[in-house]
Amino acid sequence: MDQSYLIKPLLDKEYPVISHGNGVYLYDVTGKKYLDGSSGAVTASIGHHVQAVIDAMADQASKVSFVYRSQFSSVPAEKLATKLSSITPGDINWSFFVNSGTEAVETAMKISIQYWQEVGKTDKNQIISRWKSYHGITIGALSLSGHADRRKRFEPLLEKSPVVEPPYCYRCPFNLEYPSCGLKCAEDLERAILEIGNENIAAFVAEPVIGAAAGAICPPEGYYQKISEICKKHDILFIADEVMTGIGRTGKMFAMEHWHVTPDIICIGKGMSAGYTPIAATLVSERIVESILKGSKVIMSGHTYSANPQSAAVALAVIEYIESQNLVSNGEQLGDYLLQKLSQLKQTYSFIGDVRGKGLLLGLEIVADHATKYPYSQEKAVTPRLVELAQKNGLLIYPASAGIEGIGGDAVIIAPPLSINQQEMDELITILELTLNELQAEL
Repeated sequence: MDQSYLIKPLLDKEYPVISHGNGVYLYDVTGKKYLDGSSGAVTASIGHHVQAVIDAMADQASKVSFVYRSQFSSVPAEKLATKLSSITPGDINWSFFVNSGTEAVETAMKISIQYWQEVGKTDKNQIISRWKSYHGITIGALSLSGHADRRKRFEPLLEKSPVVEPPYCYRCPFNLEYPSCGLKCAEDLERAILEIGNENIAAFVAEPVIGAAAGAICPPEGYYQKISEICKKHDILFIADEVMTGIGRTGKMFAMEHWHVTPDIICIGKGMSAGYTPIAATLVSERIVESILKGSKVIMSGHTYSANPQSAAVALAVIEYIESQNLVSNGEQLGDYLLQKLSQLKQTYSFIGDVRGKGLLLGLEIVADHATKYPYSQEKAVTPRLVELAQKNGLLIYPASAGIEGIGGDAVIIAPPLSINQQEMDELITILELTLNELQAEL
């Protein structure tokens, strides 16, 4: 084509055009092969061209693809909700289906506020969150996001929701060390609650493992247990944003299971359909739904395509495939292997400051000075260059933020499909090492 009219992330950049995919690989129209080391945007968790999902997609399309949720339910939507209730922790049994992770977070916000209205506590209408977080790009979800670069253009429209420091042990915001810190980062939630007043706060939202805003930051042991206790003490709902971590990505079906903590609401997306169709969900506890059932009986949210049978059938097939192929266990085992290999690379390349994450959601933070942890300046654009070099070499990795606000910082996420095997993982590591060698020569 002489002229493209597709609005792309960078309007003046030429992007390779993908022809097809198979397993952990993508192929562009020139025949070049890419190992999908980031599952796209940490999404394609079962790999590309999985026949079981293609068959489910075609089968449902031959029956009916769309019905409006205000007029009908459907067999695939009912089955998907039942399947999710069987794998969610605790009493999180109810599913509200939407089209994206952002919509799942927005729905969780609305349900939280509505819950307190239904029980007569109408002043509880604020939702608070952490810095170094990302919850979505619409105004509500972006208001929750403690991601300075993504906020700044729209700051006049946003609520001041990020008020809690993150569990960023590599760069502790309190200049302390675990475990002598006494989990000061968790206590910071209580500090924020006392400042705002628990009578005004509906919910606290957090990513179990912080993704795009911080390069797979994983909290220290005991952090979420303490967060849960603080939320219960102050009668505040706890929303776990598992859009990136949910459905097996971290070596558990839900990342919160690593800490044996059950939130009140869980948001899932990305891995729920593994990229085969747009669908996400807000998963809600019995306590919340029962209160609404006793009151208005209507959750005030919804989108035209919510719970459409086509997407529901695909997501159900994806989850069943993950279970039948033991992909959560595979992700855990190969995640441990990848973490070990990345830790070895850290010893070789002094610009790798930190290696972190869980399962197949791992991050590298890049620094200019290993001893002081001082980052490269934003003008250096190290993250885009690392991603660019990797893609040139046939490896896809995901850019993330990290570092010191106002100064800079660089990180990438490595998150291949849960279906990756040992040989493919070794190939990923080989290409990554080649890429790091090239980056080192440029720094």
